[in-house]
Amino acid sequence: MRAMDLIDIGRYLAALLLVLALVGAAGLALRRFGMPGLIKPQGARRLEIVETLMIGPRQKLILLRRDHVEHLVLAGPEGANVVESGIPAATTSLEPATS
Repeated sequence: MRAMDLIDIGRYLAALLLVLALVGAAGLALRRFGMPGLIKPQGARRLEIVETLMIGPRQKLILLRRDHVEHLVLAGPEGANVVESGIPAATTSLEPATS
């Protein structure tokens, strides 16, 4: 290989790394700030999974929170059923109290 070939390969790899870094930075910016109509900013989400619990090999309980109200859902291969709805969201932290 000639020295020019190695320099060209180095330039191509540097350009590839630059393009990948730009794409990654754009993805992080979209995740943080959102894009109107396509992606909401991370802080503006209304729905989250609070907790899941496997109760069988194919069934699990899912605690969902929407607008500060929690809903308990049983999900399995046959579908999903709401077990309890309208649970006020817990405002206390799960961390142990220090005294």
